[in-house]
Amino acid sequence: MNTKDIIQLNQSFALNKSGNHLVFVSGSKGIPVIEITNQHASARISLQGAHLLSWIPEGEADVLWLSEDAVCAAGKSIRGGIPICWPWFGAHASNTSYPAHGFARTIIWHVNATQALANGNTIINLSITPQTETESMWPADTELNLCISIGKKLEMELTTRNNGTQAVVIGQAFHTYFKVGDISEVLLHGLDDTDYLDKPDNFKRKVQHGHITIENEVDRIYLDTASDCVIEDNSLKRNIIIRKCGSHSTVVWNPWKKIADKMGDLGKDGYKKMLCVESSNAAEDVVTIEPGKSHQLWIQYEVQPVINKHDSTTG
Repeated sequence: MNTKDIIQLNQSFALNKSGNHLVFVSGSKGIPVIEITNQHASARISLQGAHLLSWIPEGEADVLWLSEDAVCAAGKSIRGGIPICWPWFGAHASNTSYPAHGFARTIIWHVNATQALANGNTIINLSITPQTETESMWPADTELNLCISIGKKLEMELTTRNNGTQAVVIGQAFHTYFKVGDISEVLLHGLDDTDYLDKPDNFKRKVQHGHITIENEVDRIYLDTASDCVIEDNSLKRNIIIRKCGSHSTVVWNPWKKIADKMGDLGKDGYKKMLCVESSNAAEDVVTIEPGKSHQLWIQYEVQPVINKHDSTTG
């Protein structure tokens, strides 16, 4: 996109109302970025992938982690923030040449509307529809819509509508990279007594006992999950509350040092400062959408101070 596109976006969708500001700027490689500031928070969103790069509630450190070595380039996924995985999660089931986690996170999204609410929140509505460059990978007639609410709480709702005549099956996730002070001081609550598939151990099915700590590579799909999760970060002295709806699995990921060093874009010791907790429909929990029907994947994040340090009953 060029300068004229940025000007047109601002003419159509920029906001400047009573402390609620939204503007489009040219980001790295000319990719448009939405910058938002309101009384509750600030945020940055790349139009490529509808990718939330930053969400900073008033008085807080950024809730999202973005790699210092993140590469922003056309058609490339960004390491950090909230990538959107769709219409499949992980490797494609039958064609490994297709991009991992689908194509929604690497194409430019269309801006439908922006709105400054009376409560001070900012709303952005984005979408993608079938495109020539993705038709070979995904011939289904589907429409994907994303509504983002930036405020003291962050809310995102991803709606997949099947406009075709046959049922479609989708995998998806908000692949959220949460910023933590020190991964060794983090406890993740809310998945006790839940079955999971352990990818580093050949996807063996196991059961979680108690809260989760990260002491080595963790790459797990927790199955049939609907409850809230809580990231207890004793270094930053905050809890991040993760609420969701329309998601039946939760992915927990930290690559640890050996894999992080091979990835090349995680930054020096970046794995110590991040934890992915992904509200998803993956593995056994993919979603079937009948013709004319829709599915909504909704998340809400909220930051609260740590009250009971190392309380294993939290969540």
